[in-house]
Amino acid sequence: MRIAILFLAALLFPIHAVSGEPAKATAFERAVVQEMSDARVQPKAYAKHLRELRPYFEGTLWKRPERVPLRTEEGVAALDEAIRFLESAKPVGPLRFNEGLARAARLHAQDIGPKGSIEHTGSDGSSLSVRLNRLGRWQGLIAENISAGEDEARQVVIQLLVDDGVASRGHRKNLFNPDLHQAGAGSAPHRDYRTVTVIDYADGFVAGH
Repeated sequence: MRIAILFLAALLFPIHAVSGEPAKATAFERAVVQEMSDARVQPKAYAKHLRELRPYFEGTLWKRPERVPLRTEEGVAALDEAIRFLESAKPVGPLRFNEGLARAARLHAQDIGPKGSIEHTGSDGSSLSVRLNRLGRWQGLIAENISAGEDEARQVVIQLLVDDGVASRGHRKNLFNPDLHQAGAGSAPHRDYRTVTVIDYADGFVAGH
């Protein structure tokens, strides 16, 4: 259901003007980036948030308190793997919130949400690099994660860390990539999963305006 992508480039790309006054990030969108940063800086401490969720598994059914039960693919095994990862991971640098990346993420969430998509390709066929080029200049490494169905910042990050059903654990790798230093999150209503949150990461990004 969830897909992660990663790009590597050594050049700055040209700025393309985009009309309209950009909306500022919401408290939720900022909180998602802060939660990711917290996990990167103190992975061992963050592992306790995942441990607290272990008792709520019944086979592959995850009955989290006050939430709709979630049918997972791997059950508690994926959660335990994420806990082991966090307990052994070396801290990496914090993520700095970037308003330009947040705008790019929000525009993509608004594009795919009404269509019921959770894909990284936009409805116009655009890739992440193309979408960022429209808004500014990016440098080095860029990546994108997509979370669906979660409306609390911590639960978004836990979903990315556990990465249930994603053999590569690509979302987790993006989140802990030490070469990604900035991030922005954008959320929108989703046709099938109620809400979708896109997170765009970069080594560096400068908005065009």
